[in-house]
Amino acid sequence: MAWTREEMCKLASHLELKNGMYVNLGIGMPTEVSNHIAKDIKVTFQSENGMLGMGPFPYPGDEDADLINAGKQTISSLPDSSYFDSSESFAMIRGSHIDLTILGALQVSSTGDLANWTVPGKMMKGMGGAMDLVANIKRVVILMEHIAKDGSPKLVEKCTLPLTGASVVSRVITDLGVFDIKEQTMTLIMKAPDVSIEEIKAKTDAAFEVVLQ
Repeated sequence: MAWTREEMCKLASHLELKNGMYVNLGIGMPTEVSNHIAKDIKVTFQSENGMLGMGPFPYPGDEDADLINAGKQTISSLPDSSYFDSSESFAMIRGSHIDLTILGALQVSSTGDLANWTVPGKMMKGMGGAMDLVANIKRVVILMEHIAKDGSPKLVEKCTLPLTGASVVSRVITDLGVFDIKEQTMTLIMKAPDVSIEEIKAKTDAAFEVVLQ
């Protein structure tokens, strides 16, 4: 069966979060990765709206309206949390001081191109910080469903939506498998239990190699 959203977030945490990392999480499903950090791992989360050292989501009744992440969800602070304006936040990002960003996506190409900020003709609130994130952070990991709501593949040979960045994605984790992208080649390295290679190929527009680990 395909992985659930929770299983995908646990997998992303296990595969990607390493001790001492500074990490930026995109809105949506990527924010849930922070719920699954191993107890022996110390990771510092950075939010582009001006907070370093984000704590877990608060319990109902403990929310502070002034403490939110980039997705406008209420969060908590830690003893070593710090706050700053967005210019300093983006200086951290543009200066490549963040080790990893985990983002959602609309499309990812076989060569690592990313489209995740707009759909032509649809209303959008703004492009956000994704272009800065993918251009300057050392490792970009995408966490997304394998198939879009309209039934179309999200792993494509060439993106048809406006690009956020070209050749920027290092890894894609979907509900069907984990794909690494290196030297503009996509490789399936892990698949969900009882999901066949044939099913993954049928639901993927991008060409990929298979080297299961």
